[in-house]
Amino acid sequence: MLYIGIDLGTSAVKLLLMDGEGEIKNIVSKEYPLEFPQPGWSQQNPEDWKKAVLEGIPELLRGFDASQVAGIGAGGQMHGLVVLDRDDNVIRPAILWNDGRTAKQVDCLNQEIGQEKLSALTANIAFAGFTAPKLLWMRENEPELFARIAKIMLPKDYINYILTGVHCTDYSDASGMLLLDVEHRCWSKEMLDICGISESQMPQLFESYETVGTLLPETARVLGLPESVIVCAGAGDNAAAAVGTGTVGEGACNISLGTSGTIFISSEKFGVDPHNALHAFAHADGRYHLMGCMLSAASCNKWLMEDIFQTQDYAGEQADITPDKLGSNHVYFLPYLMGERSPINDTRARGTFVGMTMDTTRSDLTQAVLEGVAFAIRDSFEVAKALGIPIERSKLCGGGARSPLWRTILANVLNIRLDVPASEQGPGMGGAMLAMVACGLYPSVAEACARLVRTAETISPDPGLAARYEARYQQFRQIYPALKGLFPILQP
Repeated sequence: MLYIGIDLGTSAVKLLLMDGEGEIKNIVSKEYPLEFPQPGWSQQNPEDWKKAVLEGIPELLRGFDASQVAGIGAGGQMHGLVVLDRDDNVIRPAILWNDGRTAKQVDCLNQEIGQEKLSALTANIAFAGFTAPKLLWMRENEPELFARIAKIMLPKDYINYILTGVHCTDYSDASGMLLLDVEHRCWSKEMLDICGISESQMPQLFESYETVGTLLPETARVLGLPESVIVCAGAGDNAAAAVGTGTVGEGACNISLGTSGTIFISSEKFGVDPHNALHAFAHADGRYHLMGCMLSAASCNKWLMEDIFQTQDYAGEQADITPDKLGSNHVYFLPYLMGERSPINDTRARGTFVGMTMDTTRSDLTQAVLEGVAFAIRDSFEVAKALGIPIERSKLCGGGARSPLWRTILANVLNIRLDVPASEQGPGMGGAMLAMVACGLYPSVAEACARLVRTAETISPDPGLAARYEARYQQFRQIYPALKGLFPILQP
């Protein structure tokens, strides 16, 4: 049998077709636009996601026997606010995970409601990317639209609705809304009241590997698939990527260098970072995880290459960064192009180059961006270490992980071994694996991971280089505190 994995990303949807033994048969990608209507705002039209999926799946199946498709599972960008009216029409563009318009609402939640209370209710504090602050922003700034809300969903949940007609979500994705009681796996009535919404407006909750329904007749016809195809709840992209890289069980770690950057630590038991620098979320395997998320990771390199240098020759721009230059760059970069989430939680922070001189080169700036992202990931890594979580190795996925140079930098900045999975399709592969569990092919997510995930390469740190990066990191971590008070003054 065959299984479809959907990776609903920020810039494109990636669809993959995989058999029950983990062999990827085909991959199709469909891009869609991203809107920045004001500085710090980020939104998309959910109809663009729908169009990309409905057009992409028939293309994915071209040349294959569609009757062999048993299940579909999706991993999707988290936190995005999708709102539907009573006729299930999209009310407004989805406000995305990297949108920073909710600074006022975040401050209100963290200061007036209080971080301690928020953590007790949801296991997390408010961050600008989370869904609850967006609802408060909408209630204040778009009251007429807010009054029309009949259903509140997350991006991949809207795709599942298009496929099945079911208003659903899963616990891993719902954990990032600041509306879920993560420990008890139910909606927090008090948080719903604070946001002025009711439980009837929320989607039904499922475990990621549970079946939410089968294909609607009309949707099945458009896709060329049997109506009997099972659709599972799926997961937030980071939890789905963790499944796709085999990051399950106590203390397993995955680092993702995608549009955003994350460090994901799975756990068998519920636990909260007492400082709330790391998110405490449900995992797609039915357990829990801690996660640090930076808003701009590989997107920083994309910005520098394509918007500033006007090139798509990423490898060519990195060619001059020879091994002797690692750990000795005089330029630093703060990767806060969209503000920052973990661990500083500062929507006003901005991307900054520091240390440039007359002899600074293009490759120095490129190296600074790669190192700055690695240093920022280490900021969350340090929080995990302070909690007594020993991390000696991690999986590594995401588009940025395709760069050998970036892999080397990250392994030495963190001073740990990095395992690169044989498949680069983390969220999509994870979605397909969750569909396999829903279809009964594997008895658990852990069993699917043990059977299907393979390591292609391991990068080990070099003691001398790791020592040089240790010194550079200690300098890097002083830059943001020195500039923190300046960022609000610079805001338009």
